[in-house]
This record gives sequence, structure tokens and C-alpha cells, in this order.
Amino acid sequence: MRIAVTGSSGKLGRPTTALLRDEGHDVLGLDQDGTPGPGFTRVDLADYGQALDAMLGVTARHAGLDALVHLAAIPVNGMVPDATLFQRNMIVTFNVLHAALRAGIRTVVYASSIIVLGFPFAEPPAYLPLDEDSPPRANNTYGLAKVSEEAIAAQLVRWEPGLSITALRFTNVTGEGEYEGFAARNADPAYRRDLVWSYVDARDGAAAISLAIARAAPGFRAYNIAAADTGLSIPSRELASGAFPGVPLREVGEFETLMSIGRARAELGYEPRHRWREELALDGSH
Repeated sequence: MRIAVTGSSGKLGRPTTALLRDEGHDVLGLDQDGTPGPGFTRVDLADYGQALDAMLGVTARHAGLDALVHLAAIPVNGMVPDATLFQRNMIVTFNVLHAALRAGIRTVVYASSIIVLGFPFAEPPAYLPLDEDSPPRANNTYGLAKVSEEAIAAQLVRWEPGLSITALRFTNVTGEGEYEGFAARNADPAYRRDLVWSYVDARDGAAAISLAIARAAPGFRAYNIAAADTGLSIPSRELASGAFPGVPLREVGEFETLMSIGRARAELGYEPRHRWREELALDGSH
């Protein structure tokens, strides 16, 4: 397949681009920064004209795309003023999704976020582990944009019955070699509490994207994407009861993630391979 990846130079974009190429796909990176060459085109996706042109075709790059992976975004609050973050992320995602629709691209996978489920969880969740049926709760402008993006995607698939848009709700993405914080604080229940103690390795995130492309079906569908375990050495039930007393707790393994990945496992065949304990052991310093 010929696949474009927006945000190809980012923490998740790099392993995604590499994996898709390893799988034999013809991959074009679309980003504002990147290595010049046949696999990359510099584009400002906040400009609808550039976004649409990049989807329709780029001389010496492609004459049409089979699928689109949209990862480009300002990743967290605080990097720019709040309203700027909302405006930028919203317009980029709208431009990309609408341009893909106009260009006839019928398979789209994009990065949503755990933030739509209530991060930083000052208001207790309705239940744990959190799954995709938990009602959306936006508590900052990054979350407000992500909730709005999912609403847009759910409407766009109505416009074109053959269109598939998959939202992957990534928790905090951890790159290879970025596990030192786990070593220092894995016994601290406050560590990663605002993420319900979840994380996901960037390589597992890339694998989820590949699976979502392969199993795309018409319509809109959202999936939680996390590691299989929490980022702590404290049992999951103890974490949940300590931080969220009275919140119903469903069946959960000793250190099992409290951000349910059951739907992704069942429908996409997603099975995360990387866990912080093993990564620290491989690093050899712990």
C-alpha cells in the first residue's frame, strides 16, 4: 500500500514509518521537519491547500494514496497558549481528514488520546479499568480538541459510506530507552496517577497502527492503546482503591493495565510486547 504518515518525525511517527516500510509499504512522511529525500515531503498541514495538495499527489513522491496515518499534533498543554493549542490541533486534524475524504482516501488511522476519558482524573472515573464505553470528559484544551476530533470523524464516515476512520486512543507514549523514570518511581502511587498509571511503548503504538490499517472497516471506531501492565510495582487493585475509593473495579490481573485494551485485542489482534520491567532489564543498568 502507498501510505502517508503525518507527524512522521515525531516520537510515534518514526517507529510507525519504519515498521510500515519494513512490512513492504511505500510510505511518505509528511511533517514540517524531517530528512529530505524520496520518503519525505515538508508540508504545513494547518494550510488546507497544502494538506489537500499533499493528499492528491506530490511530484516525485506519489500520485495517490491508499491509506493515511495522522499523528501530527502539538502533543501536550503548556507548549503554546491553551487557545493556540486547540485552534492548531483542530484545524490540522480537520484539514487532514477532510482532505483525505476529498482525495478519495478510504482508510484513515489517527492518534486520539486517553485524555478523552478524563485525564488528569481529578473527577473519579465511572469505573475501572476504563474502556471505550466510558463517557468522554475533556478537562483541558488538548482534551477538548481530541473529543471534538472524534466527533468530526464519526460524522465524516456518514458522508462517505466506504470511509474507514480509526481513532487510536494512545496513553503516554514512551520511546525505546526512555524508561529511567519507571526505575526511580515505580513504587510511588502518585507516579502516573493522572494517566491511571498507564503507558505504551512507541513500538507497540506503531504495531497498533499497522493492525488498524490491515483491519480497517467502513465506519468510525475508537480503541484504547496501552501497555498490558501499569507502570508501577504496586498491584493494580491497590492503586485503584487507594486513589479512587468507591469506584467500581472490574476483574483485573495483579499488575494489569487500568486502561482496558480488550477491544483492541479482540478486534485488531493488538498484543503489546514491551513492558517497563523487561525494558529496564534489557538496558542492563537495573
